Amino acid sequence: MKKIQFLLGLRISLVIISLGPLSMLNAQTTDRPNILWIVADDMSANLSCYGETLIETPHLDKLASNGIQFTKAFVTSPVCSTNRSAFITGMYQTSIGAHHHRSGRGELKINLPDGIRPVPELFQEAGYYTAITGWPGRDRQNLGKTDYNFEWDRAMYDGPDWSKRKPGQPFFAQIQLRGGKHRGGDLAASRKFAKQIEKMFGNKTDPAKVTLPPYYPDDPVLREDWAAYLDSVRITDKFVGDAIQRLKEEGNLGNTVVIFMTDHGISHARGKQFLYEEGIHIPFIVAGAGIEASQVRDDLIEHIDIAAISLGLAGIKIPDYMQAKDIISPDYKKRNVIFSARDRCDETIEHLRCLRTNRYKYIRNFLYKRPHMQPNRYKDNKDIIKALLAAHKAGALNEAQSLIFNAPRPKEELFDLKKDPHEIQNLADDPKHEKRLIRFRNKLARWMKHTNDHGPESQARYDSDMAVYLKSKSADPVQGKILTDNITLMKKWASEGK
Repeated sequence: MKKIQFLLGLRISLVIISLGPLSMLNAQTTDRPNILWIVADDMSANLSCYGETLIETPHLDKLASNGIQFTKAFVTSPVCSTNRSAFITGMYQTSIGAHHHRSGRGELKINLPDGIRPVPELFQEAGYYTAITGWPGRDRQNLGKTDYNFEWDRAMYDGPDWSKRKPGQPFFAQIQLRGGKHRGGDLAASRKFAKQIEKMFGNKTDPAKVTLPPYYPDDPVLREDWAAYLDSVRITDKFVGDAIQRLKEEGNLGNTVVIFMTDHGISHARGKQFLYEEGIHIPFIVAGAGIEASQVRDDLIEHIDIAAISLGLAGIKIPDYMQAKDIISPDYKKRNVIFSARDRCDETIEHLRCLRTNRYKYIRNFLYKRPHMQPNRYKDNKDIIKALLAAHKAGALNEAQSLIFNAPRPKEELFDLKKDPHEIQNLADDPKHEKRLIRFRNKLARWMKHTNDHGPESQARYDSDMAVYLKSKSADPVQGKILTDNITLMKKWASEGK
């Protein structure tokens, strides 16, 4: 009760008295807390504190024990640019027209709807120093990853690092980490990375000890890649520890709230870009000034909530339009459902929507005549995808492993996550679940209408962005041809009603 009263007082008076295990270090009293986001690419919840047993993540485990660990956090989009467009505004990417990956890069630009603004602008107006960097993985003097699909003012970031702020000025900062991207996309890159890990930690993850999800074949290429992925989680954990240590050494730890999350799940066949758990379930941790330690929450949250949480802690009014929720506010009413969406990724046209409750997942496949594994230059260049495609062609995959290649795929998918956590048994045609299916179908439709889901993009917008993609690959005739062929196929399928 005291903590609830404290947090309520924080939002009213903008006064923080540093409490809790993390904030006991360098304890101080100040007007407003610093807010630090640490966002990693391409990582699922493979942390020790989330149940991963093959590796250890001591720094993130400690961060979680010093604050709130959310066990059911989900992204509203499982690919980076749409995800980032969402969390930097606190809005569903489908509501602001930023839901097609790497869109607005061509002649046809995307502007935010009137009145909707990026979160850094709100912090800046409130007197915060705003920073975004790739440190500690990269040079601290360079801006970190943004990847927003809409037009934005670069001046909303004061610089790449909070050290440039005025004395006594609070900061709102982001550290963007490579996460799962450290392992690269092929075995050569993974093996090079594994050597770096072995040199850094004295050991690397043994592929022989990896247990793959049952929807993937027990393939040596996939095993080696997954082991390298787990090592990318380990190095991410180290970088988080480095950031916390820096805060401590600078005397900022006691008055800083650290929020850690990833931009979507592991980059794999059923992970990144898709709405299965591997793609949308992420780690989400909040710890620091004013946050009670040793909390584990299993209520449903969305990644865009990072925007409202941060504004609330800083005492900045959360805009009425914002769809993000201040999930640590004393008057927050817990969700009973979350939503997620996937649309065009690079040249590959897609239209997926889903809702998830505590127990069930409902997915609507609007382009059901196409397989999940549509041609995509980015994913098809990965050795793990090449291995899967070869196994499929050879007829070496079982029924569960072949689901992503089936065409047509189901119009609707319904999974009982309690009985079927790997989302293999589709219950959409089961008469026992007919009422539930109809209820979820209608609920998703209402959400799409209520949130002004922008849906498929126009042919003109697609062509505008594809012109940029083609130009970027023009120096590589092989990649350029793959991209051209895929674009041609997308248009052919569309003309055929697929």
